Amino acid sequence: MFGTSAITAITAQNTVGVEAWSPIDPALVRAQIHAVADDLRPRATKSGMLSTAAIVRVVATALREHELFPYVLDPVFVSSSGTPLLDEEGVQWLTRELLPLASIVTPNLAEAEALTGERVSDPDTMGRAARALVDRYGARAALVTGGHLGGDDVVDVYFDGTTAPQRIRGQRIRTRHTHGTGCTLSAAITAHLALGVPLPTAVRRAIAYVRRGLRRAPGLGAGQGPLG
Repeated sequence: MFGTSAITAITAQNTVGVEAWSPIDPALVRAQIHAVADDLRPRATKSGMLSTAAIVRVVATALREHELFPYVLDPVFVSSSGTPLLDEEGVQWLTRELLPLASIVTPNLAEAEALTGERVSDPDTMGRAARALVDRYGARAALVTGGHLGGDDVVDVYFDGTTAPQRIRGQRIRTRHTHGTGCTLSAAITAHLALGVPLPTAVRRAIAYVRRGLRRAPGLGAGQGPLG
């Protein structure tokens, strides 16, 4: 399996934080997606940092035009260090245009709050947010990640409309090297879907993959280093 990409923004960042970033021209984003889809058609697709409402619209149009499904939506609004990565208009367009196309959406607590407009602070409210993302906003499934909650265990909540929200528990891995956990999780789900793995299994395998990455973090940088 081979990964391809369309670059949506250029960032200047390290393990300490994001120093600056700039979006790519939407026309160039559109051209990148078309170039990949016309020659190296993906078996599954994900999106991450989209930067602006114009890029969100380009991605939504391209997903429909090229039928780039299954589609994993990682709603990247804010960096790990707190830098905003999508403007307010972009969040609104993402909710309207991309959520209904998503095979699964993978927000953390803050992103789930931004998408639903409701407080998300514990497993119960995570379950309600996951239900809202599916029942109200049209995603086929939702995985609300709970890494930012306190406690010795990490609880993620998965919902696909077929059963009650499922709580996926794991012992917390104590490390500061968590840079890229959300991106890695959504990419791993996408990779498993590309291999034909059913979505619930893809989610659990991706969570296990991230946990292995946390254990194997190389310890780089003075801040939140990358996974291993």
